[in-house]
Amino acid sequence: MFQMFNSPTTTIGCIEAKQLVKEAAAQLLDVRTTQEYLQASLPGAVNVPLAAIQTATIKLDKTKPVIVFCRSGQRSANACVVLEGMGFDTVHNLGAITKYLNC
Repeated sequence: MFQMFNSPTTTIGCIEAKQLVKEAAAQLLDVRTTQEYLQASLPGAVNVPLAAIQTATIKLDKTKPVIVFCRSGQRSANACVVLEGMGFDTVHNLGAITKYLNC
């Protein structure tokens, strides 16, 4: 669907991600499907499925860092590229939701 070319997206570790979320210094974005989100989600995460990522500006602040995750890391990587193209200031790819859960 989306391709990555020289993306400036940074990968973020779970400890740093949790600290930023705890301090309310970043937004958690779940780009899994709505069905996946309803089965299990992270507290405070906003769900914008990758297929609807163009609507992210409705639910997220473009000036506040965004930490993106999905099931395996592929969709989150693609979403990061799109978000940067949409003008989001700081986008971090957490990758798989399990990284956050198992940290």
